[in-house]
Amino acid sequence: MTLLLAGDIGGTKTILRLVNAADAEGSLQTLYEAIYPSRNYPDLVPIVQQFLKAATERIPSVSPPLTQEMKGGVLVPQKACFAIAGPVVNNTSTLTNLTWSLDAKRLEQQLGIKSIILINDFAAVGYGVLGLAESDLYTLQTGKHQPEAPIAVIGAGTGLGQGFLLRTAAIYQVFPSEGGHADFAPRSELEFGLLKYLLDKHNIQRISVERVVSGQGIVAIYQFLRDRQIGTEMPEIGQTVRTWEQEAGRSEKTVDPAAVIAKAALEKSDRLSEQTLQLFVEAYGAEAGNLAIKLLPYGGLYVAGGIAAKILPLIKEGSFLHSFTHKGRVSPLLERVPVHIVLNPQVGLIGAAICASRL
Repeated sequence: MTLLLAGDIGGTKTILRLVNAADAEGSLQTLYEAIYPSRNYPDLVPIVQQFLKAATERIPSVSPPLTQEMKGGVLVPQKACFAIAGPVVNNTSTLTNLTWSLDAKRLEQQLGIKSIILINDFAAVGYGVLGLAESDLYTLQTGKHQPEAPIAVIGAGTGLGQGFLLRTAAIYQVFPSEGGHADFAPRSELEFGLLKYLLDKHNIQRISVERVVSGQGIVAIYQFLRDRQIGTEMPEIGQTVRTWEQEAGRSEKTVDPAAVIAKAALEKSDRLSEQTLQLFVEAYGAEAGNLAIKLLPYGGLYVAGGIAAKILPLIKEGSFLHSFTHKGRVSPLLERVPVHIVLNPQVGLIGAAICASRL
């Protein structure tokens, strides 16, 4: 039995989970979980200390008892993994949207935890797909699963995360990627128009796929269709987008136009929003197919991130999968790739626990 601490550390909130690795089969039992507003704390250490004190008081009795994990009357895990919304270098990280500077060695000393590792939040998603139940997934394409083959992970949210897993010996190893910063590859006259619009708008010489396939990409596509008068704007949605445009440069915004546009598209209440999501879903599927071409992930391609599950009805309509497999002479290869949409929003936290268990 080993007591583990998993964390999902973001600029807005920090989620912590205390886990009991109860047996040699890799079974992970959640004992206690809590959410904290990150900006209310100067560092991660006081959050973890508060969490462990609360966990000691509130977790149910477990077997075997956890008395051997107590220090000074408080439960202290043996291992911890924190998934960070930001770059991780040499087990250190400076969070993008917080003033925190985290160092695993410092955290080990101040928290009394024997082993701590910091990983990027999308690397945690990579570990997390290994721990998902069937109910956590919607299978978009069954394909022909191969147990020893690579696994690919892609996820649009604030940005566009990509990664992959390779089988080594008895386990999968997780590898991060910066594939979201590859060039956006337009495939139609409309997408070429979008590319030129973004180049001119930002006065830059290249457009990454993340500028199109992400939350910011949904807004960018909407602006392009609006400004090129390809669709007619509804006043309510237009006002939300203009407020967002006026707040450019602020670290915190008062509106979320991507969510508003997606909601209108799902409800089919605004034609411009529907057109926006149609183009977004097609670009998303095409980029997922690009990743699959490079890896041939017959172990499965998992679509995670904060957007896919929320717009699942639009993804299921078919344009995502059509763009995914529409790759000319190699299209039959992609028709064999199992494609799954991740429905569980805590996949990163699951992954952090799995990563901690391997320390």
